[in-house]
Amino acid sequence: MFLTRFERTVAKRYLLPGKGEGFIFLVAGISLFAVTLGVWALITVMSVMNGFRAELFDKIVGLNGHAVVQGYGGRLPDWQTIVEQAKATPGVTSATPLIEQPLMASYDGRVEGVLVRGMRVVDIRSNPTLKSKVIAGNMNALVPGSDSVAIGARLAEALGAEVGGQISLISPQGQTTPFGTVPRIVSYTVAAIFEVGVYDYDKAFVLMPLEDAQTLLMLDDAVGMVELETTDPDKVGPILAPLAEKVGGQGVVTDWRQMNASLFEALAVERVAMFVILTFIILVAAFNILSSLIMLVRAKTRDIAIMRTMGATSRSILRIFVAIGLSISISGIVVGVIFAAVTAVFRQQAVNFVQMVTGQNLWDPSIRFLTELPYKANPIEIVTIIGLTLGLSFLATLIPAWRAAKTDPVQVLRYE
Repeated sequence: MFLTRFERTVAKRYLLPGKGEGFIFLVAGISLFAVTLGVWALITVMSVMNGFRAELFDKIVGLNGHAVVQGYGGRLPDWQTIVEQAKATPGVTSATPLIEQPLMASYDGRVEGVLVRGMRVVDIRSNPTLKSKVIAGNMNALVPGSDSVAIGARLAEALGAEVGGQISLISPQGQTTPFGTVPRIVSYTVAAIFEVGVYDYDKAFVLMPLEDAQTLLMLDDAVGMVELETTDPDKVGPILAPLAEKVGGQGVVTDWRQMNASLFEALAVERVAMFVILTFIILVAAFNILSSLIMLVRAKTRDIAIMRTMGATSRSILRIFVAIGLSISISGIVVGVIFAAVTAVFRQQAVNFVQMVTGQNLWDPSIRFLTELPYKANPIEIVTIIGLTLGLSFLATLIPAWRAAKTDPVQVLRYE
């Protein structure tokens, strides 16, 4: 919307409070604050929700792949053939055999439930989620026959374990005696401690070479599953459909959406709910702009009539009041975006400060999965929020601007 010099001058003059217009200016200030608050809250909340999904997806998929071929009864004896078939499937980028088994772990009298994961040494060292998250020790110490393991940071805290200490794994699959099955207890050296940032993994994972896991669980040369990665995780179903038919007699293919369906569906529903709820803040701001402009039009009725008699057109008056309303909205949007950018930079410090002041743990990783507040801004969503705010503000300016444009100077100035 292009304004003439006259229209810009009048709009600037009306944005500042005149004599007896302090209350109108106060309402306009509240409108600006409401727009700022709405834009700030929407961008921040949506970016945090995007960050949650992205962080969870990256870390969950980084450890579990896009899909797995799970063997019936927890065993895949002919896993080499499945790996070859998977690698030959178009769209599959990697196929990794592994073993996962829930067991008990003991360290200096402390006992915790753990999830033992056996992987080939080459896969352990090439996994970006693992190799970049070691906080103590060295993953290179994990070699077959070394009786060494790596454990999650939260598990190390719960057990009081340190690098170089001895951790005992207790397997119910042991020797059969006349008095029943004797659990199998094997001691391993803690070679490394890692922290991937997902609480459930850091609290439970015990990582060891595949050969050692097969020996511990008496699986011979079998594995429990084959982990798969594809070129496009959003199209994992169609990509793996041919493979699912080939391995149907040995196991079942389960993708990341099925393994974590409830979690990601809950995040999607929460994103929509938060967007709708926070949009009401912007709607309230639009009503505030509407009310402030209505009061301004009533206060400036005589001025409008004089401008009309001096040659100002109805269209010109309309543009002046639309420009005033949009100026308030745009100012609020700019400040809101700046606040959102500052929040993105200092979000974790803000959480830590509030926790220190209140004495409450606002970010318990055992509840929220991740150890830090995530944030991922989506430019398309930000543009959508800005467009929505401008749209609602523009609609709010139309009624008072139209009333101002329809002012009859004859009726107003009849008794002047």
